[in-house]
This record gives sequence, structure tokens and C-alpha cells, in this order.
Amino acid sequence: MEATDESAEFVERVAALDIGKANLVACIRVPHERLPGRRRQEVAEYATTTGALLHLADQLRRLQVTRVAMEATSDYWKPVFYLLEAEGFQCWLLNASHVKNVPGRPKTDKLDAVWLAKVVERGICAPSFVPPKPIRQLRDLTRYRRSLIRDRTREKQRLEKLLEDAQIKLSVVASDMFGVSGRAILTALIAGERDPQVLAELARGRLRAKITQLREALTGHFADHHALLCAKMLQRIDAMTADISELNTVIETVISPYAAQVAQLDEVTGIGATCAQELIAELGVDMTVFPTAKHLASWARFAPRANQSAGKTKPATTGKGNPWLASTLGEITAVLARSDTFLGERYRRLSRRRGKLRAIVATGNSIRTVIWHLLADPTARYHDLGANYHDTRYHQHLQHNLIHQLERITGQQVTLTTRIDASAT
Repeated sequence: MEATDESAEFVERVAALDIGKANLVACIRVPHERLPGRRRQEVAEYATTTGALLHLADQLRRLQVTRVAMEATSDYWKPVFYLLEAEGFQCWLLNASHVKNVPGRPKTDKLDAVWLAKVVERGICAPSFVPPKPIRQLRDLTRYRRSLIRDRTREKQRLEKLLEDAQIKLSVVASDMFGVSGRAILTALIAGERDPQVLAELARGRLRAKITQLREALTGHFADHHALLCAKMLQRIDAMTADISELNTVIETVISPYAAQVAQLDEVTGIGATCAQELIAELGVDMTVFPTAKHLASWARFAPRANQSAGKTKPATTGKGNPWLASTLGEITAVLARSDTFLGERYRRLSRRRGKLRAIVATGNSIRTVIWHLLADPTARYHDLGANYHDTRYHQHLQHNLIHQLERITGQQVTLTTRIDASAT
């Protein structure tokens, strides 16, 4: 038998909440006043309105509850968590899959709350990461900005399909049909211009070299109903572009206290200012909540889960993690894949052997490790190892093996010297 470093934990005064949209069930467990070793519990239902939650906070304070736990049920947990946190309680957000009730037992809101309280008071669960309020506000802004960008992209795709329906092949000739030339042509089409020659003459810059192709691409059957729909779509695109610009200004103001961390992350190839803002919004800047980079990988679901049975290790997926963080890391990986850097070469090497999906996850994990080290140490700076790092290490390893083989065969010490090519002098 060997000693373990796990210490028994027992929370004397605990509350657990089973949260719904309109109401919640609270189970409060405290020590019994007269019977040592026994527990008293109170199970009651409360509305999720502010007044009812303040009444719940008063009851928790009266019973001297020190920890309040709740499951991450949709977004319904947020107002409850934030209000009780502001009232001074230690709030724990728990993953529902980690505290699932024992199969075969009845499942009701009351029994779920009691079970959750028992799990928490015995210390056999761990809380999920909930960032502080400034990071939460920044997260709301960056997530909404990304949602607007996605919606704008969808609207642009709808417009492109509309033009395809009218046999207008503008996107085939113009690399960006929403640029200066593309917008001028679309505006003319909406205004009623149908002559391909007149429309092609609206091209500007490098697109004027493709006047002939433009005339062919703009020959179609663009009707009035196409013009109506196109105008509506452009209005939506312009409105979302204006909203995104306004959000960018607000985000720059909110993230100003973390300007040093943004500058650190911006030094990494593929991480621009926008991605740095999103990374800080999702991870925060306090890396003490993740003791090591591996803890962060486990939380972000960028590491395969352990799956061993009967002495055999079986393949396992990473599981479902933070989709917003995964989107940002995937965007960074897409930029790195086209770069002449260490991480770019890592992606290309892995994609050739294991496929693109595994290469994206592995490269994203490397990026996340770099991010952890930069945020954990304010003085750290990123240094790229270079695209030829793996080849250099391979040649050094091969050279070392050959020298070792020669020394073993000859019994003498072998020293390599640089050969001077006489024909080059």
C-alpha cells in the first residue's frame, strides 16, 4: 500500500441548484445541531426572477452556506451564478456529465438537487472555469462580433447564389465581388442597367485587364426580382459591416487593460490583433487556473481522452470543447498552413501522414501551448524555430548515429571535419 496525495474534503454547509428557465430547485445541506455526524437538508423551489433569487441568497446567508453548486444548463445558469457570486457566495459551475445521477434511480428535479449537493459536499467533483466579470464582458462582445461575421458571410453567399440564378458569373472573374468594382457593378444592376458592356466598364484597377471576361460573365437574365433581393441583401451586408466596425471600437476599449498580453500574442505568426482579442476573451489572462499547458489542453478538448480497457489502449476523440476557441485556433492554423514557419511545417508534415483534421487538432494544440506559456509569463517572447527545424534535427540525429556506429566498428574516436571543395577555390 502506498500513500496518495489526495486529501479528503468535506464541505459542511453546501447548496446545490437544479436550474430551469422559470424556476429552480435548491437543496441546502448543513450539519445537524443536536446529532453529531448527521445532516439536515432543506429542499425548496424558487423562481428565477431577481427578487426570488435575492430571497434565496438571504436564506443561504442565514444558514451560513459556503459553497453553491449548479449544473451548466443552457444559459439559464448565468443570471443565477452571477447574482449569487455578486452576493459573496463561492459558486461552482459543474459539468452535467461529471455529476450524472446513478442509472436506475428516479430522476426528478428534487432528487437531482439532492444528489448534486451530496456530490459537492463530499468533494468528488471539480468546478468548471468561469472567467471574471471583465473577461466575461469581453467574451460577449467578441462572440457577438464573430457571429455577425458569420452571418455576413452567409448573406454574401446568398447573394452569390442569387447572381448564379441570374446567370451572372461576377465571382468567377472578380476575386472579391464586394470590392470597389464589384459594388459598382451590383449597384448598376440594381438601378436597372443590363448592358454587359456598360457594366464591364465600371471595373477599376487590376480588374480592367479582364474587361472581355467581364462582358461574358455579366451576360445573363438579371430580372427585377433579382434586383429587389440583391438590394435587400446588400443592405443587410452593409448594416452588419457597420455593426462589426462599431464592435471593433468597443472591444479595443474594453481590452485596453490587457494591451500587453495582446502584443505578446500578436508576435506569433498567424495570430493577429483580432484573434488575440478572442483568445484572451475565451481563456482570460490568469493562467494560474490552468496549472500546466496540459491542463489547458484538457479543458479546451484539444487532447485525446484516455480510453483503456482490458489492458489495451483504444482510439479516442478529443470530445466537445469550447467551439469559439476551436474556431479561433482553426483560423490561426489556416494562416499558418500557408506560412514558412515551424508551426506551418508541422501542420504540413502531419497532414501528409495523418490527414488534415488530425493535423488541425495537433497544430491547434501546439498553438495553445505557446499561448499558455506567453500568458503565464509576462516577460516571455515568441521565437519561431524555423521551417527547417525538423530536417535539421533529423540530420543531427542521423549524424550522431553514424558516428556511434563507426566508433563501435573501429574502436576509435571519430571526429567530423568540414570538407573544403578545391574546385570552388
